Parts: sequence; structure tokens; C-alpha cells
Amino acid sequence: MSAEAQSFWDSLPLGRGVRLLHHDANGLGAFDKPAGVLSHPNAGGDEPRSLLTVRYQLDGECYAWVPAPGQPPRRLWLLNRLDSATSGVILVASDETLAREIRAYFRRKQVRKIYQALVFGVPRQPTETWRDTIAAVKKSAQVRAVAGVGRVPAECRMTVVRPGKGEPRVSLLRLEPLTGRSHQLRVQCAQRHLPIVGDQTYGDFPANRAFAKLHGTKRLFLHSLSTRFEYEFKGQKHTFAVEAPLPEDFAL
Repeated sequence: MSAEAQSFWDSLPLGRGVRLLHHDANGLGAFDKPAGVLSHPNAGGDEPRSLLTVRYQLDGECYAWVPAPGQPPRRLWLLNRLDSATSGVILVASDETLAREIRAYFRRKQVRKIYQALVFGVPRQPTETWRDTIAAVKKSAQVRAVAGVGRVPAECRMTVVRPGKGEPRVSLLRLEPLTGRSHQLRVQCAQRHLPIVGDQTYGDFPANRAFAKLHGTKRLFLHSLSTRFEYEFKGQKHTFAVEAPLPEDFAL
């Protein structure tokens, strides 16, 4: 890798707590995004609490900035998104052609993503494949995902990592979505009476308040743990695999 390419990654204007996990020679990179950080600014003034603290171009789905007066502009393309409340692996690319290629892998469901979540309750089985249909429903001027309606399939593999003991019973789950629906994991957990701890949209609100009071934390306990896939670029095949360690507060 050239010194110029390394300098690009070393000098990124990262948001608060954002950490570069890995990047390869083609320009594909991964960050560990903390809970509460936006994948990209949604409105003016959002830049300080976003993945990068610079302007975002919605049409090109990329961050754009000039590092210093007289220097050429730089861009970083966002390849996937996480809800601001979700932490963990998020992918980017420093090359526009590569960005288009990797986005196609996401569309074809060729990217394997693993999440972990703390949920209230204990699943009936140690491993299950969850299959639902999900629809977007407008409620109080906001769009929410609802399971059990519509025709859009949502599928996920669930494995119990640590079953809940004591009170409240809080289990750690491994979740591998096989489809990529908005809020899919949060909705599928809630559908099975296993709401994710701290979920302010689909969760158990009294349980969330009690948990926050007991442990002093209000975050959504959903974490994008790892991403892995093989891709072809410029006639060569590559493997990209990255993991963002589970935050310490998941050990509760």
C-alpha cells in the first residue's frame, strides 16, 4: 500500500469514538461505530455526531471534504448503514468503482453479517431460524416495521450465546440476518417476546426503565459484531473479514 493511501486512512475526520478496524489495499475499510453515532448526517448540524464530522452527499452516498486549503477534495463512500442506536461494524470505500461493486454484493445478499443482542427473556430453543413477513406501517407520522403483516419476507438465524439467569432474565443472542429489512432484528425479537434491551421503539418500556435504573445505561443493546465476504475487483478475488469486539456493557 502506498504512503499516500495509508495517509488517507490515518487522517480521516472520524466522529466521536469511531475507530478504524481494518482497510485493504483496494480501498475497502471498516469502522467500529459507537452507539449514538449517525451513519451519516440527516440534516444540517448533524456532522459533529456522525461517522465522519464532514459534509455528506446524499446523491453520491459519500462523505466529501477538503483536508486543508489548496489540497484536493477527498471522498469516502458509505456501503451500508446502522441505526444510530446500534453499534459495531460499518463498511466504507475510498474508491467509487469499488463502492459500486461492494454495494452490489449487499444487494445480492452475498455479505455475511453477525449481530449480538441482549434481550429480555430466554428463547425456547438454543437455536432457531426465524421466518416472518414484515411491512412498513405509518403510525403517528412515523414509519415503523411490523411483523406478521405484508408479504416482504424476513429471515434470521438465532443462537443463544448466554441464557438469562436471575431477575431480570436477560439473554445474549447471536443473530444472523439472511435478509436485510429495516429494523428486522428488533422487530423479530419483539415478535417472539424477546425485546432487545433498550429498544425505545419496539421494546418493553417498563423493563427498559428498570434496567436503565439498575445498570445506569440507556443504550440499545444491539451490536454488529462481524462482517465477512469474498469479492472480485480488477480481476482478482479477495476476502474481507472484520470484527468489532462486543462492548463491555454487554457483559452485564
